[in-house]
Amino acid sequence: MCHHCVVETVKERMLSRRSFFRGAAAVAAAGAVAPLGALPAAAQSLSITGKPVDLTHELHPDFPTFFGEQQFFPEQKFEFSKNGFNLFEIRVNEHTGTHLDAPLHFSADGDSVAEIPVEKLVAPLVIIDIREKAAANADAQLTPEDLKAWTDANGPLPQGACVAMLSGWDAFVDTPKFRNADDKKAMHFPGFHVEAVQALIESGEAVGIAVDTLSLDFGPSPDFATHYAWLPSGRWGLEGASNLAALPAKGATLIVGAPKFRGGTGGPTRAIAIG
Repeated sequence: MCHHCVVETVKERMLSRRSFFRGAAAVAAAGAVAPLGALPAAAQSLSITGKPVDLTHELHPDFPTFFGEQQFFPEQKFEFSKNGFNLFEIRVNEHTGTHLDAPLHFSADGDSVAEIPVEKLVAPLVIIDIREKAAANADAQLTPEDLKAWTDANGPLPQGACVAMLSGWDAFVDTPKFRNADDKKAMHFPGFHVEAVQALIESGEAVGIAVDTLSLDFGPSPDFATHYAWLPSGRWGLEGASNLAALPAKGATLIVGAPKFRGGTGGPTRAIAIG
């Protein structure tokens, strides 16, 4: 098909879609007043109220990465001024920007990112604040003692929770300190201590953990102990979260917009919290 024909076909489809969405909007408005009983049972059990907070960093070619090399490559294929529409082709490492680690990332046969049950991607959000010790020590870790301090102050962890580490490291995302590599190329940033995730696995309440740094493990980890303990247990991890400080220690709900990539070990994610 000629290039001109492609453009014309796209324009025709856009016009048709506008007509379709005008009708769909009316249907959606009617559906919005449907009784609660019409919702799936799982949705009925959720009470989601409050202000949405975006926990996602903007992804761009210079976004800092664990390996220190560029991992996001956008290429514009069509431009509005020339073609009447914009379209990018992207090449991206799964573990770039704010992203999800699926169980398959650190296991031989765990769930891929597409296989994570959707009900596990909507979770009560628990935020454990370790900013004070992270400011004093870049290699700080969230420990079982931090978990106990949170439960002493807030009560038991909610079932099906995502436990998030708030270190304040998201403030450094556009600076070399986000990776914080020393002259031997070892990185220094906070993460979960392996004993903390082992405690979460034993208790059974959490389906996910989240960090505002590059990795679930702290920067100088020699063995990815936290990854190897947590992900093979069938649970997920969210790395590179932002804006956790805008949320309460308990009471918010996390919604993880994970990519449904067949066989994927993770992927860039739009994470939103309401609370």
